[in-house]
Amino acid sequence: MSKTYAIGIDYGTGSGRAVLVDLADGREIAEHVTVYPHGVMCRKLPHSGVRLEPDWALQHPGDYMAVLTASVPGVIRASGVSPERVVGIGVDFTACTILPVDDSGVPLCFHPELKERPHAWVKLWKHHAAQDEADRINEIAALRGEPFLPRYGGKLSSEWMLAKVWQILGEAPDIYERADRFLEAADWVIYQMTGKMTRSSCMAGYKANWHKRAGYPGPGFLKALDPRLENLAETKLRGEVFPLGTKAGELTAEMAEKMGLAPGTAVAVGIIDAHAGVPALGAVTPGKLVMAMGTSICHLLLGAEEKPVEGMCGVVEDGIIPGCFGYEAGQSAGGDIFAWYVNEALPGYVKEAAAAENTDVHGWLENRASAYKPGETGLLALDWWNGNRSVLVDANLSGLIVGLTLATKPEEIYRALLEATAFGTRKIVDTFQNSGLEVNELFACGGLPQKNRLLMQIYADVTNREIKVAASRQTPALGAAMFGAVAAGADRGGYATIVEAAARMARVSEDTYKPDAANAAVYDKLYREYTKLHDYFGRDAGGTMKELKAVKEQTLREKGTERHRGQKQDLLP
Repeated sequence: MSKTYAIGIDYGTGSGRAVLVDLADGREIAEHVTVYPHGVMCRKLPHSGVRLEPDWALQHPGDYMAVLTASVPGVIRASGVSPERVVGIGVDFTACTILPVDDSGVPLCFHPELKERPHAWVKLWKHHAAQDEADRINEIAALRGEPFLPRYGGKLSSEWMLAKVWQILGEAPDIYERADRFLEAADWVIYQMTGKMTRSSCMAGYKANWHKRAGYPGPGFLKALDPRLENLAETKLRGEVFPLGTKAGELTAEMAEKMGLAPGTAVAVGIIDAHAGVPALGAVTPGKLVMAMGTSICHLLLGAEEKPVEGMCGVVEDGIIPGCFGYEAGQSAGGDIFAWYVNEALPGYVKEAAAAENTDVHGWLENRASAYKPGETGLLALDWWNGNRSVLVDANLSGLIVGLTLATKPEEIYRALLEATAFGTRKIVDTFQNSGLEVNELFACGGLPQKNRLLMQIYADVTNREIKVAASRQTPALGAAMFGAVAAGADRGGYATIVEAAARMARVSEDTYKPDAANAAVYDKLYREYTKLHDYFGRDAGGTMKELKAVKEQTLREKGTERHRGQKQDLLP
């Protein structure tokens, strides 16, 4: 049989990439990256310069189309593969990343009269400005005893669909009314390719509280939040929800020409980026936990039954692998914390030293931090630079470092930050186990495991578990390509199921990270101290971190009012 291929399109936080994959063995033939021209908009809107408030994170939907029209043709040109040999396309995406669209599927921010309205734009997954709405959702759901709440660890996140939609309704009701639907960005991109509006069970289940049998939260609960939300599910969230592996549609002639592919190519229902790494690692049976480690960290665990777990991001039947319950937990920042330290807090002499040694700054810090034993720095940190996703589910929490002295070195702080994220992961693993779920194997994928060996050894030592690492550098794209192959089907050179695809295409490195017993013993002591800090600062509803944030926001509001008054005064004759 002639060779067949699939393309996995991986939409990350700052860029998108297309990866062409050989369906016989999962080899990556070619890849192409497109950096989003508008990036992440945290301070102001493009062109108009309209300023955004704290905790906002928006994106431009046109950037997503650029990935389709640049990166997909890019891999075809680089590989020399005939477009007709590409039988399927899969898409993975950050989530919950949503946008309001009109009745033609056009993003509201594309309407000229709405381009200066922040709520008309894409809300990226790390848009945390809906925390007040999330707090109210959790309060009302708990009071009513809503059955969906335990499936999400007892709390819904400000990152998710309902909180973001309610924020739009409260702050820009006209935008809410103009929106025909609110879509996950993955579903919107697939609509652009196929002309068919579908919703992914993965996206809907984990981020919009949809359940395979019960559907979305009921109208009674939605009305209790706000009478205007009563019919949200059947109006602005309407549309059939399709399971993973389903063919969402086929590539239209117009998009095929733009993407350099053949019309009629199968397009799979979308999957969350981190979740796509599970089949790509071959982790398709219960007890296997995958850590997708990048700017943030997502933890995916397969189970044989549904159990409540504190602070989990959700459990969805068939949400990752058919026949299993897929559990999701996560940390709101991982690589972002290390990048913040290097970009915003590192002494200049370190960058100069790294340049003199012809190495990058992260490598310089990793090399020197490796010389320290666990506990030698005297530092301990809470990894909450972007809030806490699991197990506390609170975007109003913030980072903390304890133990700094005048003798503290940059590499010591760097190591403490690496350790903090490892402690956060252990907290999640322990919570799963304490809830009656087995965690038998740990796998890691994403950008961090192949960039930072010290980080992975620390994770092995802190968790006291062996960690297997993906052989692929583009695991989400590989997983997405697998689902593209399933959408194509066996009769067209793909696969009948994702389990069959994983058996042939999954790729795990032969090198693993094994825990050091002495290091693990020290980290057990440090973890106990981490847990004390975690509970003191994280479980106190009126805690110091939240008070500091409230003072900051009030000061910024007053400063903004003063600036506005000054601008008006300048206009006076």
